[in-house]
Amino acid sequence: MKAKNKIITTILLSAGAAAGTAIINKYIKLKATSKNLLTQPEALCYKWRFGTIHYTKVGNGKPLLLIHDMDYLSSGAEWDALIPFLTDTYTVYTIDLLGCGRSEKPNLTYTNFLYVQLLTDFIKYEIGHRTNIIATGNSSSLAAMACGYNNELFGQLMFINPESFSSCSQIPGKSANLYKLILDMPILGTMLYSIAASKKVVRETFEQKYFYNPYHIALSYINQYYEAAHLGEMPKAIYSSIRCNYIKCKISRSLEKIDNSIYILGGAAETKIKQIIQEYTECNPAIEFSLISNTRHLPQIEDPKETGKIIKMFFT
Repeated sequence: MKAKNKIITTILLSAGAAAGTAIINKYIKLKATSKNLLTQPEALCYKWRFGTIHYTKVGNGKPLLLIHDMDYLSSGAEWDALIPFLTDTYTVYTIDLLGCGRSEKPNLTYTNFLYVQLLTDFIKYEIGHRTNIIATGNSSSLAAMACGYNNELFGQLMFINPESFSSCSQIPGKSANLYKLILDMPILGTMLYSIAASKKVVRETFEQKYFYNPYHIALSYINQYYEAAHLGEMPKAIYSSIRCNYIKCKISRSLEKIDNSIYILGGAAETKIKQIIQEYTECNPAIEFSLISNTRHLPQIEDPKETGKIIKMFFT
């Protein structure tokens, strides 16, 4: 009888803990998204076969597609400070990639080829013209890979702080499936994601990775990224795919074979940016590059005026 009572007590405690954790997870999500900071009246939707894609379109001129960093915190809001410097010359599109920001976040494994398909289809069916591209960080590899498969859709390419060849060549390790299985659990996985996407983590990411000068970090940036990380039905799905390297893609062969004009724009304080630029230019000697002083991973936010100036110089 005592053993039976212990089992019942353990079950009740476990159920109570699970219910309590679920409530906390729900509260965190509601609190993160309650301000509606990313709502845009002019936003458009592309009904893609794997989910609805949020995008914006402003300005006049040749099409220019801005692709945010491939990060579970990121969204098209990454470009808000830069867009005013471009709309007099280009028709500027921003896109929230599937699983990110305001786009739909289905519960699936996100892969590099999924995004190659998305970029290809978006340009073909929504823009309808050969398009110039600016991509940040890990998304640079996806843009290069997409261009390698469908060169006729892509014009000039600019990569802002692209990842190194060694980083983009990583593949899911032996423990990737187990780790993803844990992250996909309804309660435990959501709790782990809530920790990874906490406002504290977002603030530290800005201070340690995104910005050179921490005093230039506005609270609005942190709140936007915090909200973007918690919007949607299954925001943790993209996080588990990123952490387990399902989105990585080796791009050296694509860079060797495409003949599009490519420009690398780096933040002068970005970690190993000079070595990364050397890798890319050794692979494709035609690649041009420059650095923006006093910026790190997101010069388009930290110094949008100088970033816009270089963009106009290259694409003109």
